[in-house]
Parts: sequence; C-alpha cells; structure tokens
Amino acid sequence: MWTLAVYTIKGGVGKTATAVNIAAEAARAGWRVLLWDLDPQGASGFYLRTEGKAKSTGQKLVEGSKTLMDVALRTDQPRLHVVPSDMSYRNLDLFLDAMSNSKKRLGEMIQPAEDEYNLVVLDCPPGLSLLSENILRGSDGIMVPVIPTTLSLRTLEQLNQFIKDQKLDIELWPFLSMIDSRKRLHRDIEEAFDKIAPKRLKTEIPLSVIVERMGIERAPVRAYAPTSRPAKAFADLWYEVSLRLPPYYRTLAARRSR
Repeated sequence: MWTLAVYTIKGGVGKTATAVNIAAEAARAGWRVLLWDLDPQGASGFYLRTEGKAKSTGQKLVEGSKTLMDVALRTDQPRLHVVPSDMSYRNLDLFLDAMSNSKKRLGEMIQPAEDEYNLVVLDCPPGLSLLSENILRGSDGIMVPVIPTTLSLRTLEQLNQFIKDQKLDIELWPFLSMIDSRKRLHRDIEEAFDKIAPKRLKTEIPLSVIVERMGIERAPVRAYAPTSRPAKAFADLWYEVSLRLPPYYRTLAARRSR
C-alpha cells in the first residue's frame, strides 16, 4: 500500500480538488483507493457526497477505538472510498499530542488499511502543526500544489527548509495549479518555479471554471467534463505520479491502467 499526501503550508491552492481527482483517477485505473479528509472543513466529503455522515470520528481514530475501515464510506466512484472529516478534526493536534507516539500516530492509523486498499490519499489542511509532522512522517510521497504567486513559491521554500531542519526522509513533488500561461506573471512564476523545484511534476493544472464547478456537480472533473483540459490534466498528473512510485507499484499502475 502506498500513502500519498496532498499538502502544503498555504491554503487556497487547490489541495482538495487535487486530492479528489487524483484519488478518482487512481480508482478509475483499477486501484482500491481510500481518500482520507483531514481538513475539518470537510470539502472532500462534500465533493463526494458523503458530508454529514461522519460523527466525531477524529478522536476515536487517534485513540484507536475506531479504525479507518470502520468509518470509510463508499462513494459514487467505483473502488473509491472516503473517510469524511467533521468538526472534531479541528482538535486533531490536541488528540495527537495526548499520545505517547504523537509524531508517528497518523502512520500507525493508516497501516492496517493495507489489507483493503492499494492507495491512501490524504487531503490535508494547510499550516505547520503536529498534524503536519504526522503527515510528513506517515506518507510515502507528498504532492505540493503551487499556484502562480510569489507567496506560494515562498511557502514551498519554507516547507523544504522545515523538512531539512527536521531531517525528514521524504521527497516533495510540487506542481503548478491554477495556471494561465497567457498571463505574463504566471509565465514568470513558472520560470522561477523551475529553478527552486527541480523535481517538480511537469503536469500543470489549468485555471478553469470547470474545476470550480466541482462544488456544484459534487463529483470529480472527469465525471461531468470528461473531455475537458482539466480532466486530461488530472489524468496526466496521476500518470506522472504513478511513474515515480517504487518498481512494484509502477508495475501495478501500468497493469491497471491498460
């Protein structure tokens, strides 16, 4: 099982749209996928029509009285399950801090899911916190959406420095989101991005009202606009991510994408 987080310090960069669409693309390719919404706003659950079905599960999961399999819900997308968030998740840092293994607890909660799923996708809240450290320690890969602004580039540099300071063994996979190459500023940011993110994912997610419609359609982009540029971009992004997985997972991805 592989754990893929969609995370960055900055908010408003398209983390949830990425997490939902990447999870849906992996499921479409035949993977058994669990999307865990760690943000108390619960946007992933809303997009996948499972909002309101989670009942104060955050503390129960951290303390071990519930498992991810106990609270995972089916979605309209085949092979895609979701653990929706609720307002109790706003206190996840407190729940984690009360545990003796507070910086590694998230990884321990994910581990039992390997019998049920090939891929766990984490939709993460912004910021730097104890939960963030858990995400960085408990994930196998971190996708980092970066929008074409100087502040977004700055937060990527801050995240890189934090990982270096904490001596964490994790590789970031940043990519550009909400990009409009017709704009000079966006092109300038793209050039700067190439310099500070040599291991960037090359696929870019375009700025588009089609992505914004996720909140109205309450579905991944491919479900309502299958031939659109954003749908192709998310499919390409998942394929590019799958090529960065270890050999066994690359073989699995290739076999299931046929």
